[in-house]
Amino acid sequence: MGFPLIIQGGMGAGVSGWPLARAVSLAGQLGVVAGTALPTIFSRRLQSEGLDDNLKRALEAFPIPDVVKRVLSRYEAGEGKSAGEPFNLHSLPGIRQPRSLLELTVVATFVEVFLAKEGHRGVVGINLLEKIQMPTLPSLFGAMLAGVDYVLMGAGIPRSIPGVLDGLSRGEPVEMKVDVQGALPGENFVSSFDPSEFCGRPAPQLARPRFLGIISSTTLAITLARKSNGRVDGFVVEGPTAGGHNAPPRTGGELTSDGQPVYGDRDLPDLEKIRALGLPFWLAGSYGRPGRLAEARAKGAAGIQVGTAFAFCRESGIRPEIKDEMIKRSRSGTVSVFTDPLASPTGFPLKVVRIEGTVSEDAVYRERSRICDLGYLRRPYRMADGKVGYRCPGEPVEDYLRKGGSEEETVGRKCVCNGLLATVGLGQVQADGREELPLVTAGDDLSEICRFLKSEEDSYSAADVVERLLQEEIDFGHAFTSSQSESA
Repeated sequence: MGFPLIIQGGMGAGVSGWPLARAVSLAGQLGVVAGTALPTIFSRRLQSEGLDDNLKRALEAFPIPDVVKRVLSRYEAGEGKSAGEPFNLHSLPGIRQPRSLLELTVVATFVEVFLAKEGHRGVVGINLLEKIQMPTLPSLFGAMLAGVDYVLMGAGIPRSIPGVLDGLSRGEPVEMKVDVQGALPGENFVSSFDPSEFCGRPAPQLARPRFLGIISSTTLAITLARKSNGRVDGFVVEGPTAGGHNAPPRTGGELTSDGQPVYGDRDLPDLEKIRALGLPFWLAGSYGRPGRLAEARAKGAAGIQVGTAFAFCRESGIRPEIKDEMIKRSRSGTVSVFTDPLASPTGFPLKVVRIEGTVSEDAVYRERSRICDLGYLRRPYRMADGKVGYRCPGEPVEDYLRKGGSEEETVGRKCVCNGLLATVGLGQVQADGREELPLVTAGDDLSEICRFLKSEEDSYSAADVVERLLQEEIDFGHAFTSSQSESA
């Protein structure tokens, strides 16, 4: 299996769903499903849309029918829930998860990867965030059951994941260390998963997917290559203009006049040192622009990762009216992307698209009643009695303070979990009757998406993006070769 030239970014909860990953894979590149919040996405689709033909095929292929029966009994809603009715919630993820949540996570991830891979021989990956640790092990197992080809992980230092992939491929119990705030020296907290226990019989032997670490610094690349507990197969080198979460700048807390983090030369990784590690790498962050694929390959990269261009194509999960609006704004040059240093409870800067009537507006944000009912970005912390509790800077301030957090950490924090789900049409109706509003994220390339439109069309496909990027590489390569010849 060779390496793809283009990796489709694993954007947001439900943005990079199976239809998008499948379309990119069919176009000959690496399609990637987003692994974030898949249990919630799957359960809400069952509740809102019922069991369609696609889900039926995927669930029939799941190797443990009793697990499927239990999941459907909890969440299938026949013809779907009525408008204005809230979604039923599942347990919040934690270090120790109830069987019901483990089953939902494995099934949801299996379904997403299965449908992305169904009926073709292209490659499909799954993107996970190291900072969202609790669902990781069952998510990886579900993806591997469906034959996932690549695992991509960033937003942290995922040194234990290569070894986890090795263990799951052999059907062995696996564990990973969980970061717990306030843990005392010598205290270790781990999340564990036993495939045989889950299956109720000896676990199957599974193909081990390739692992790509998503990194933003040379130091992190070297650390993963040399200190991981298993094989690292390559890197995605992400710059600060990439969409979604960005690594904090190395300049510290310096901000621009409008409040965005300042990035400088120290935030640019040394590609020579990364290339010296002898592993393939892909460049990300405004690489969906003309000529940048050829430029990346000239720097020694295997290719590029592109997110924003795919996020607003027809196959992505973003609500159609939001995609239409962003394409219009791209055409008119009125796109506004703000790198918000506070919005994400993770503490990482988050690129938020400024759109009227969404949580990007301060007034809308202030009107929302704080609630933490999904919990993917909760942080485990050590309580006084040595047990583990969970808190999120985006939850009600009084709750956060009661759990030992500081008020300063809550300032400007937004509920990314609920905002992202609203962006893909799965927003919760809360107790006060209000439906959660979108929080749209994208990279700086959002202003460029209109160039993927074909003549007289108002939308574009994932295949259009791949075709344009590959054609631009050919055109740029020819121009570069010609200029070199003339100068000679």
